[in-house]
Amino acid sequence: MPDHSHTEIVRYQAVGREFASYLAYNPARAANRPGLIVLPEWWGLNDYLRRRARELAGLGFVAMATDVYGDGREAADSTEAGTLMNGLFADVPALGERLTAAYDSLRAHPMVDPDRIGAMGYCLGGALSLHMGRIGLPLRGVASFHGALRAAHQAKRGEFKPSVLICHGEADGMVPAEDQAAFRKEMEELGADYEFHSYPGAKHGFTNPEATDKGTKYNLPLAYDEPTDRQSWEDMKTFWAKVFR
Repeated sequence: MPDHSHTEIVRYQAVGREFASYLAYNPARAANRPGLIVLPEWWGLNDYLRRRARELAGLGFVAMATDVYGDGREAADSTEAGTLMNGLFADVPALGERLTAAYDSLRAHPMVDPDRIGAMGYCLGGALSLHMGRIGLPLRGVASFHGALRAAHQAKRGEFKPSVLICHGEADGMVPAEDQAAFRKEMEELGADYEFHSYPGAKHGFTNPEATDKGTKYNLPLAYDEPTDRQSWEDMKTFWAKVFR
């Protein structure tokens, strides 16, 4: 299928640094369409995330592959990725400022309906998407793919606004059963509208074709799973159709 996306770099300031996110949309479609903040694995803003933004643009969204580290940074290896990721959670208020700046930037884009914005992400990005909901950003929905579920901020009932889709691999050794149980309890206590899809046999990183090779290279329990990748994408499309109707 040909790619007719318009792409651009969206620059904005937060926490004393510049961020350079990658935005995609189909220029043949009318303005005033839903916007999606697309958040990365711990590797940062890479070709995989940019591809996902273009695919989402093909579905009719304005999709922003979001720079979370600053200057469009991508980690060189797993050691640097871990250091960068841990740096985000070392200052949770500053993390909120980064994510809020991304939200504000996408919301202000002339192609976006400011009342129909969602967030989605992969691994770290799934956790960051949930964090955006937990800190009270007015998102319509959050979708997490093989994302961490543990909360870095405890939301109060009434603060958490989005519907939630969790796409989780049943064989994901990086998201413990106790975290899954705590997440379900949290959502119930918040009165959140959520659905939790657990895909048999799927491991951490199941949406990324590079996951298996990276798992081997860095001795991490990662693996791509093509059928689960396809199924979770269909589940996501159903979710966004419901959320933005």
